[in-house]
Amino acid sequence: MGTVFVGVDVGKEAHYAQLIGVDGVEVFDRPVANDEGSIRRLVADASVCGIPVLVVDQPSSMIQLLLVVARETGVRVAYVTGLQMRRAADLYAGSAKTDPRDAWVLADYARRNVDRLTWIDVNDDLLAELRILNGRDVDLAHDANRTANRLRDALVSVSPSLERVLGDRLGQAGVRDLIAKYSTPAALRRAGKTRIRGTIAKRSPRIAERVTETVWVALDAQTVTLPAETRWGQIIGALAEDLDRIHDQRKTLQSDIEEVFLEHPLGEVLESLCGFGARTGARTLAEIGNPHRFADGGRLAAYAGLTPIDRQSGTSIRGASKNRGGNHRLKNALFLAAFVAARHDPDAKAYYQKKRAEGMKHNAAIICLARRRCNIIIAMLKTATPYNPDLAKAA
Repeated sequence: MGTVFVGVDVGKEAHYAQLIGVDGVEVFDRPVANDEGSIRRLVADASVCGIPVLVVDQPSSMIQLLLVVARETGVRVAYVTGLQMRRAADLYAGSAKTDPRDAWVLADYARRNVDRLTWIDVNDDLLAELRILNGRDVDLAHDANRTANRLRDALVSVSPSLERVLGDRLGQAGVRDLIAKYSTPAALRRAGKTRIRGTIAKRSPRIAERVTETVWVALDAQTVTLPAETRWGQIIGALAEDLDRIHDQRKTLQSDIEEVFLEHPLGEVLESLCGFGARTGARTLAEIGNPHRFADGGRLAAYAGLTPIDRQSGTSIRGASKNRGGNHRLKNALFLAAFVAARHDPDAKAYYQKKRAEGMKHNAAIICLARRRCNIIIAMLKTATPYNPDLAKAA
């Protein structure tokens, strides 16, 4: 009895499963309800044919029950990315898009490309918590960005000059308080400099004087009143309050992320490397999962999409281009950590300046630094050893 591959086309109400043996022979296919009993029966039936491997096409909330059952039954779960799935489907005859065909493509692709599969770690509850918290943090970040854009558009409708001086400062609590309390140019003029300064100073004292002066200059730049200013003021005030609530939620969530991150055995290990705080460290740790699934730092960099793509065709095309694939969540976290390290860590700063001296642009130099740090990160996580600059230099 050898390994058998069970392609699972994921659905909210029910999945569709296709089992293929290591020799490519189709054993069975059937719909599987998204409940514990049905999933256990699928695993039991697949175990009769060999050692089952479940292959899914999306690591979403819809497979959480499947992952737990797989963990309890000792079955490994592999993930085929959307890009891999689309390219694999083009290799097979037909262009139909059905659940049975997708499940079959998943199983057959996994059978032929075991070394390219991404294995989902289903044994670490803390990592599962981090993934949930990270997802919520991303949602709130998108909500904050969307609300800020709406607020800036509303400010333009009453005073373009006022939006120019306040639009880039919406991340500061005192500015949000000011806009929520005095939402129109007329309200700001009636308030006067003293009240404006006092409102900002309650939560952003360092910028109170400077922002007050720029606001007053912006008010002097426009003497006319634009249409429906009062109604726009109601919208602006409500958006400012919504934006402030979202920022408060992110602050509370950051505390939860930091607590779970530091509770994980590898949290303090990763935090010891310059550039990794609660958010970037939690995102990196959650996306890497089990560090032993990467042979070295090069494999980790390739998985994140930090390695360049070579392009060569005869004598007409020679060179390398930016890698736009990979795990974008991990890539962004490693990029941000490298960006911080380039400013605060002497070794990272020297390497960054070296790449800049070679003619690289800023982003390219940061990506090179992030790629270089993958070797250190994977070694730290595999050995559970905090960062030691002396050992890093020796290596």
